[in-house]
Amino acid sequence: MAIPQLFIQDLLERTDVVEVVGRYVQLKKAGANFVGLCPFHAEKTPSFSVSQSKQFYHCFGCGKSGNAIGFLMEMTGAGFLEVVQGLAQQYGLEVPDDRRGPAEREQEARAREARARLAALLAQASAAYSKLLRSSRAAIGYLKRRGLSGAIARDFGLGWAPDGWQTLAEVFSDYESPLLVEAGLVIAQEGPPARRYDRFRQRVMFPIRGIRGDVIGFGGRVLDDSKPKYLNSSDGTLFHKGRELYGLFEARRAVRERGYALVTEGYMDVVALAQSGFLNAVATLGTACTPEHVQKLFRFTDQIVFSFDGDAAGRAAAHKALNVALPYAEDTRTLKFLFLPPEHDPDSFVRSQGVAAFQEQVDRAIPLSRFLIDAAAEQCAMDTAEGRSHFAAKARELWQRLPDGALGRQLLGDIATRVQLDVQELERLWGLSGTADRRLAPASVDVRGAAPAPARPTPSVRASSARSYPSDRTAARALQIVLTASESWLALSSTDHQLLCDMPTPYGPLFAWVERQLQESGPQTWPVFRSRLTDQALAEVAEDLVRRIPAEIKPEASELESILRAQRPSYLKKRMNAALAEGNLGLYRVLLADYTAAKK
Repeated sequence: MAIPQLFIQDLLERTDVVEVVGRYVQLKKAGANFVGLCPFHAEKTPSFSVSQSKQFYHCFGCGKSGNAIGFLMEMTGAGFLEVVQGLAQQYGLEVPDDRRGPAEREQEARAREARARLAALLAQASAAYSKLLRSSRAAIGYLKRRGLSGAIARDFGLGWAPDGWQTLAEVFSDYESPLLVEAGLVIAQEGPPARRYDRFRQRVMFPIRGIRGDVIGFGGRVLDDSKPKYLNSSDGTLFHKGRELYGLFEARRAVRERGYALVTEGYMDVVALAQSGFLNAVATLGTACTPEHVQKLFRFTDQIVFSFDGDAAGRAAAHKALNVALPYAEDTRTLKFLFLPPEHDPDSFVRSQGVAAFQEQVDRAIPLSRFLIDAAAEQCAMDTAEGRSHFAAKARELWQRLPDGALGRQLLGDIATRVQLDVQELERLWGLSGTADRRLAPASVDVRGAAPAPARPTPSVRASSARSYPSDRTAARALQIVLTASESWLALSSTDHQLLCDMPTPYGPLFAWVERQLQESGPQTWPVFRSRLTDQALAEVAEDLVRRIPAEIKPEASELESILRAQRPSYLKKRMNAALAEGNLGLYRVLLADYTAAKK
């Protein structure tokens, strides 16, 4: 989707940054500006200033600054497109797309209406479950035994689903509505005989909220040890368990204030930790940690602490989280791994050992650099040459997933020391000598002892002359810049976006893919792009282009602007001719104005 820059400007002119910021920060008038406590870092004296005349905010403490759109992206963790659409909806505007036809716009409008209807049903169900909790002695007794107060149950919107098969028939006037099935509240079996019944029965209910605070799904827990202990909403229009984190909406402010997010494995862990003062805890939803989880958390903080049970299952989950997190381990970020004693989870540990003891465990969490070494060394006899060789093979698979930077280079030295080689010898062994991009394509690896997957050919083996795609030096260089410095894309106009996306295959499709990624998730590093690029043909092109970047050449937004400045006139002229051929004089006049400006 390419949003015209004029629309963004119009939207910002309609938006009052003071009103937007004031929804989250208590502001006071101070001269020409408004001031308040910064929502992005902990402070006692206000250093956060909002200018109504300039429609701009700036924190003199942490340096965060921007307009209303940037503030909402920072505060809510939403992507650019989602924030723009939300603001546009508030002002009764439809977000235009230079490349959408009437049918596509109508389809998107219907999709938005469907999402709104589903959200309303889930909100109604959440209110009903909360009301039912107040009359359930068994559920209240269970929560009290777990040490939870009424206040914390209210803050998280906890509820109760009774044992009846059709309790929700008393909540919704049309129990036969297919929307209840789509919302994950009701299960419909075609039969014979046909049956329709509530998905959640005799469970404590945990509403799962999206980044805007809307209920998007539920998790339900039984009161005893019957199976399944936890039951989630099914994946659907609003809810995808591999993307969402329980408690993130409630924890977002505490995550910023405490400086880190604490990732646990269960709903009860989050609520119990919040009860004990750890308001920055979140949980995965019965699934292993995913790239979407890590990426979402890094929108709110630069430090993540993963908390795992100390048993075999917890160690296995930690290995998976390590694999997922490595491409995001940039030098300005911190990832740590906390292992509790095997008999405890965070909930039981806090209740039995106390808050101070749990805080000590957090403070002693293992940094990613050490856990990577420890994980690779598992089941390797490090006192033998064979064991060290096995360790080197496993460590290589993990190390290659790191983005280029100081952390990766230091770890290379640590790995070399463990293998009893010098760094240069290890680089030659791994085929790294003389290459600009030291990272091979990310690959999944079982760090617990399985044989590593075959490595992709190194640049010295895979000659660039073997490329089968057409050579275009201008398009290739522009793509190299965008893939390795994706923030440069955000500074471009919608016309420039379309220019790049209209380039011939494979360049245009790759630019279009990058645009979708940035609108969904914001700027990303090359290793993250590579891990998400599933089209094999495009992936090979992107790998080849990044691999051929000389080590001494750094991506610069100014260079991308120079490339586009040279391309704009001919591109706009081509579009003008097409507009004339179609008889679209309105579009022709707009393009003519752009063309005249581009020729200056």
